[in-house]
Amino acid sequence: MSSIQEIELALAKLTPAQLADFDLWYSEFRAQAWDRQLATDADAGHLDALANEALADYHAGRTRPL
Repeated sequence: MSSIQEIELALAKLTPAQLADFDLWYSEFRAQAWDRQLATDADAGHLDALANEALADYHAGRTRPL
């Protein structure tokens, strides 16, 4: 049995309250993982092209206030 299958079986045994607690924890876990990945990508320069394009649009007057 794989780890994923074990997790699925364990989740199926949770009470609704336990599942709600798990859902809150997992949402925070995923958010932190996203933040770490975004920081890693930014540090590696993977977002530089997007930032430069946005700045060029701003300086060229191709933007509007939010």
